[in-house]
Amino acid sequence: MRIRTAISIKNDAHTALADLVAGVAVPDGARPDFVALHFAAPLAGGMAQAVAQLPTRALHGGTSCLGVMSDQGAAIAGGSGSGAFAIYDPDGSYGTGAAPLADDPQAAAEQATLAALQAAGRQGESPALIWLTAAPGCEEAVLAGIQNVVGRGTPVLGGSSADNAVAGLWRQMCNGDLLTDSVVVSVLFPSGPVSTAFQGGYAPTGDSGVITAAAGRRLLRIDDRPAAEVYAEWTQGAVPAATEGPRAILSDSTLYPLGVVTDHIAGVPFHMLAHPATSHPDGSIDLFADLTQGDRIWQMKGTPDSLVDRAGQVARTALGAAPTPAGALVVYCGGCLLAQPDRLPDVVAQVTSALQGAPFLGVFTFGEQGILPPDRSRHGNLMFSCTVFGHPERSLP
Repeated sequence: MRIRTAISIKNDAHTALADLVAGVAVPDGARPDFVALHFAAPLAGGMAQAVAQLPTRALHGGTSCLGVMSDQGAAIAGGSGSGAFAIYDPDGSYGTGAAPLADDPQAAAEQATLAALQAAGRQGESPALIWLTAAPGCEEAVLAGIQNVVGRGTPVLGGSSADNAVAGLWRQMCNGDLLTDSVVVSVLFPSGPVSTAFQGGYAPTGDSGVITAAAGRRLLRIDDRPAAEVYAEWTQGAVPAATEGPRAILSDSTLYPLGVVTDHIAGVPFHMLAHPATSHPDGSIDLFADLTQGDRIWQMKGTPDSLVDRAGQVARTALGAAPTPAGALVVYCGGCLLAQPDRLPDVVAQVTSALQGAPFLGVFTFGEQGILPPDRSRHGNLMFSCTVFGHPERSLP
């Protein structure tokens, strides 16, 4: 197995793509077996020509907030960064499929997963992992559709496509087709081991309550009180409740997400995070993830340093089961990036050090998917994941 990564900050898709193609090429001229191509939204239209220049039957793409990062550095300058992650693995199997979300995201995810398995020639099998890119808004249903095909034990990693300003300009790509409001699924059967980790850089403050009314992604009441009122108290006024009209709180709430405990390991709780987006005068709050009536939610808090340090910790955790890394795919929440873009070089340094200099590509998403205890893929916000591809044993030096 060989993995190559490349990045570009060119604001013209044609020249950016030329940089990426040259950067992931190998001396023997082999064709990659899988390519993940992620790019800032302004480049989306021109990236559709990628299929002709990156000949692989598994080309998976999507927009990423501002750009990307890699072992070669940060590529977000001017909000027009792009990157490619290429796997050369003739002993593995890879396939990509897509479907429009339309009015049934679960069925669309099933269709995309079945198409990806067929493209890989591995129908009826469960892959080592799935790399996922979908339009934001219905990720829980998309995960359910994927799991209907491959079961709950298959790791689903990836993130929701993003743009530079939460303006709805996100796009997805499957084998050169540029898509809108779709789901793209890639099934990966690599010849070497795979290890993943998925965490958030936040800790519980001690404040918690029970959701007594909720409707999908709108949180209505906590402990029979208006949710926005309780949330303002828990954040000590850092995120005040709306009074005269809907109030965007996405930026204010980045350091103050809400968390639901998914499991405990050695007494330590693991939280799935939900990012509050809009506060309404009726006391409700819109979120970027589903919460369920009857769940206990916890007020979480992060710091600028914790959002940097946890990225390295996640990479070190993922490395544990694949100690000789061939490369890695990293997901870092776009909201965390937008909160402190000047700290991205520190994030790159943390991940590069943890992965021992192995090539990696990092994308910035508006929703993250990964494995949380007890071993089930879930959707969360303001989270980080790392998926490490290890060298097959016979290829070890």
